[in-house]
Amino acid sequence: MSLANQLPNHWTRARGYRALYCYVGRLIGMMALGATILPAANASELAQIRERGYVIIGVKDNLRPLGFQNEAGQLAGLEIDLARRIAQELLGDAAARSPRYPQGVALQPLSNSDRIPALLEDKVDLVIARVTATASRARLVDFSTPYYLDGTTFVTRSAQTLKDLQYQPIAVLNGSSTIAVVRSRLPQARLVGVDSYEEAQKLLEADQVSAFAADATVLTGWVQEFPQYHLLPQLISTAALAVAMPRGLQYEDLRQRVNGAIANWQIQGLLRQSILNWGLPEGGIPSLRLRPSQEIKEVSESEQTVSVDTK
Repeated sequence: MSLANQLPNHWTRARGYRALYCYVGRLIGMMALGATILPAANASELAQIRERGYVIIGVKDNLRPLGFQNEAGQLAGLEIDLARRIAQELLGDAAARSPRYPQGVALQPLSNSDRIPALLEDKVDLVIARVTATASRARLVDFSTPYYLDGTTFVTRSAQTLKDLQYQPIAVLNGSSTIAVVRSRLPQARLVGVDSYEEAQKLLEADQVSAFAADATVLTGWVQEFPQYHLLPQLISTAALAVAMPRGLQYEDLRQRVNGAIANWQIQGLLRQSILNWGLPEGGIPSLRLRPSQEIKEVSESEQTVSVDTK
């Protein structure tokens, strides 16, 4: 399978962002006409989920190691594990679960552009699909405490530290927020724009660039597929990945159970163990001190990053 099929397309992600911004724009227009309250998601409340016997969770199916199809054609990855554990926390006794979904969870693969709309349109109860907690999205949905801190890093064959890249050519996706991040940390490096991950790989193979800068979660899948590469351990920016949940007082029990489950996994070390088992950088393990109010900062739509404490 080619790299293009293994890794998400940058332009697909960009279209997803544009769709979300258009949706926000329509909501602002409604407010201008007198609608003063943003519509809440219509996903099921906790009691309804328990009565149904399973929870519907939106996930990724093409992004190793967060959510992907393994060799047996089954969904696997860090976020898939979290989805199944959350279902267990919400439903408890296996006797109450639906015979159709004995694990208590229906996993619904979603494209980037469908993640937030699926929650708002009552197609899923929760979304665990590499959703970055941003201020614009927080106006539409609620976010859990983070389960991982994604961020910009580098895939390379030879460099060992950021210092090794100071004067080197580095590939970056055209139009991405990564460009500003790399320029800030490595102002003397020469940036080479590419339109896809596959194009970046070709430049690396031809030694025309020394590294490729992108999100750690995506590049982790790259090095798992192509072990001749490695990731630098440093994250030069961070963005909180969190469970997207419906807004509204009627969903408070659901949100508390999800947040409580993540907190318990942190305390017990289960979250850390899962993150490391899936090969993700240790620097992305969130601190127990993090709370939702600390995760979401007012950032420009071009940056799409969140500054958080990783100590």
